[in-house]
Amino acid sequence: MAKKSKIAADKRRREVVARYAERRAELKEMLRHPETREEALRGLQKLPRDASPTRLRNRDVVDGRPRAYNRKFGLSRVRLREMAHRGELPGVSKASW
Repeated sequence: MAKKSKIAADKRRREVVARYAERRAELKEMLRHPETREEALRGLQKLPRDASPTRLRNRDVVDGRPRAYNRKFGLSRVRLREMAHRGELPGVSKASW
C-alpha cells in the first residue's frame, strides 16, 4: 500500500494536468510557428510544473503501488496476481501446460 500522501499528490496532479490541458495544447501548437514561438515558450514556462503530463505516475488503482504497473488492468503485478488467483478478473486464468 502506497502512502496516502503520495496517492493524494498524484490525484491532485491529475486534476492540474486536466485543468491546463487545453491551454497547454494551444501553446504547443503556437510553438510550430516561428513568429509566435517565443511567446509560446514564455507561456509554457508560466504554467505550473504539475501541469505537464510527464509528471504523472501510473499507479495501481486499488492500493496506489507505483512500480510494476500493468496498463491493461490498471493494477500492479502483486495485485494482479492476487485478483487473478481469486477469480476476480474476468477472462484471466492461471496458465498450465
